[in-house]
Amino acid sequence: MGKKRSGAGLTGPQQATRFLGLSVLSGVVLAGVAIPGAGALGLAAKGTVEGFDEIPANLKTPPLSQRTTILDAEGGLIATVYSRDRQVVPLTAISPYMQKAIVAIEDSRFYEHGAVDLKGILRAVNRNAQEGGAAQGASTLTQQYVKNVFVEEAGDDPAKVAEAQQKSLGRKIRELKYSIQVEEELGKKKILENYLNITYFGQAAYGIESAAQRYFSKPAKDLTLDESALLAGVVQSPSRFDPVNDSQEAMKRRNVVLQRMADVKDISQAEADEAKKLPVTLKVTRPKNGCITAVKGAGFFCDYVRNTFLSDTVFGKTREERAKIWNQGGLTIRTTLDPQSQDAANNSIRDHVNQDDSIATAVTMVQPGTGRVLAMGQSKPYGFGKNETQINYSVDKRMGGSNFGFQVGSTFKPFIAAAAIEKGMEPTKVYSAPNKMEYPSPVSRCEGSPPWQNLPLAGGKMQTAENETADEVGPYALKTAMEKSINTYFVQMISDIGLCPVTEMTQKLGVVPASGVKLPEEPSIALGSAEMSPLTMANAYATFANRGVYCTPIALESITDAHGKALAVPKSKCDRAMSQDTADTINTLLRGVVDSGTGEKAGLTDRDNAGKTGTTDGRYNAWFVGYTPNMSGAVWVGSGGAKKITMEDITIGGQYYPKVFGGGLPGPIWKDAVSGALSGREAPAFANVHIPDPSVAGGGGAGNGNGNGNNGGGGRGNTPNAPTTPRKPGKPGKPGGDGKPGDNRPGTAAGGTGDTPANPPTNPIPGLPADPGLIGGNETQ
Repeated sequence: MGKKRSGAGLTGPQQATRFLGLSVLSGVVLAGVAIPGAGALGLAAKGTVEGFDEIPANLKTPPLSQRTTILDAEGGLIATVYSRDRQVVPLTAISPYMQKAIVAIEDSRFYEHGAVDLKGILRAVNRNAQEGGAAQGASTLTQQYVKNVFVEEAGDDPAKVAEAQQKSLGRKIRELKYSIQVEEELGKKKILENYLNITYFGQAAYGIESAAQRYFSKPAKDLTLDESALLAGVVQSPSRFDPVNDSQEAMKRRNVVLQRMADVKDISQAEADEAKKLPVTLKVTRPKNGCITAVKGAGFFCDYVRNTFLSDTVFGKTREERAKIWNQGGLTIRTTLDPQSQDAANNSIRDHVNQDDSIATAVTMVQPGTGRVLAMGQSKPYGFGKNETQINYSVDKRMGGSNFGFQVGSTFKPFIAAAAIEKGMEPTKVYSAPNKMEYPSPVSRCEGSPPWQNLPLAGGKMQTAENETADEVGPYALKTAMEKSINTYFVQMISDIGLCPVTEMTQKLGVVPASGVKLPEEPSIALGSAEMSPLTMANAYATFANRGVYCTPIALESITDAHGKALAVPKSKCDRAMSQDTADTINTLLRGVVDSGTGEKAGLTDRDNAGKTGTTDGRYNAWFVGYTPNMSGAVWVGSGGAKKITMEDITIGGQYYPKVFGGGLPGPIWKDAVSGALSGREAPAFANVHIPDPSVAGGGGAGNGNGNGNNGGGGRGNTPNAPTTPRKPGKPGKPGGDGKPGDNRPGTAAGGTGDTPANPPTNPIPGLPADPGLIGGNETQ
């Protein structure tokens, strides 16, 4: 008794007989086209025929996944990305040799039969019966196309792909029914075109155009007879007949195809014989996919584009929906990347930091007023090898950046100044700014939160803040405090205005920690303890350049799909973050930083520019964030990996640095990058704001002594001695004071007269907690 198979206890041949009978009775034999059972083809019978009428009448054909092209702002290629490397082309763009070769070897009666080749089925049944197995199949090109549609629809899901390819009677029946529909709706030429575009040719090449490029580095329309026969032969078994890995096996298969073409009279026997003599000659273009293929060092920008697409709801409500569109591909994405700016960033990086240095640098540039990201580069290239990384140091974690970002040090101080000026504080404000002080306490927070309190550390000591060098002793006015990056000045300022105005200002400027958490309402932010990304900082400073209007960063200019249809792209959203007067005042203050302050080495000589330096606790991170009216850029230098490296007694880019400061290495990187980016371009000017030097008594004020600049410990001359009584907030051009500790009151800062130097303050103000030793960006060079 023969072994029975699944399916109502019938064997495969028995089910085939039953199905053929049912097909005739139900009228499924149409125009001479019979629908066979899978058992006749030697397939395992897993399914029944009763469900034939329940199969949906219309085959839903998914659009074919294709490669996506990412371009710069001028249309130059950045990278090609894809889930499946495919370029859909019309039949007219495919060599006639290729069309004939695939038909000859896969379905020589393609133009003669309907959806199912009855003669082929009978031939296969007879052959399989003779050999006792599945020696020969009978699928037509149409049936193969339908099967490939199922595989394409399965995507990269292994379970769905296996289901689409399983040798079951149920799948075969569905395939046959849909083949009838396809034949009626598309016609032979369209089916052939679709088949050649969907079929896998090995070596990660889907469709004939990609296959022609992969194996011969030419378009499909230029394929010769022998090349066409070779590719047609690969389809049956892409791994077995792979010409790259086994040219001899591929040649044998090619010759089988050539002979078949001669047998069906597509070519003469002489043409076949001549082509058989030719060796297999390949000109292989290796698969290139993903941001690792990006040119101009734009791998991280490419990755930022991908993450932008996957995270923005303009491309779909859910990440799954957006990922489906991205993986489908076929997109042409024009981005905001400016080739000149990107080249300038790369050149500057190479000139200052080596790829194999123990530390890394990242440079990001944006356009004020538009939010367009113009350049993004770093010293550790995009990749998987030694001294390479896939972490984008320029962006937040959610966009492919580091886990936490990097402490920004004193580059945070302009945000405090902007918040204070916006609240009405005069830019001539003077604080005692001692060399060392306890952090102020209590400090007010936003409504609903209790004031911040300075609590003693273990041992009972209160935490203190101090300036970088011992000779940095106040009082200071804002202008000088910004130029010299005086820590204690800004500690006093943030305690004066409270934390809420600062956090509100940073929210308006898009200054959010790279980890995605909320900026803490703690006074330690005055010294730049928060961890940000270079893109965040560059874009925030662009608001100053744009006279107070913040614009969200954008990387996408336009997108078209595979059919040339334009897709919506996210637009930059611009809102006023501060008054025009406040922004102009900050610009004036930060011009002083590059003119004669800590960022002097970054200063440009051919155009208006401004910026701020920053160096953090332990010298793990150093920054320069600067801008012109039409360019804003941030440069970070530091430890990119888990291991923190103190940048002292260190060689970077072949140059020895006793200590790395924001103005000493990041500043020159910024200068070279921005100079190159703006070379030959317009040089607009800032709106000038006059900030007078208030009379200040003490070591580091804006002016003191008898006017020669040599009295009172290094202040600027030509100003009278400071008053010794407290003042109320003044009007523009006049010194102000609110009577709080730190103003020029008797006993806090003695103003020098004649050759008598000023004494340091004797009444330091209580302080706030911060990491011990936090430098906060105070610079000495």
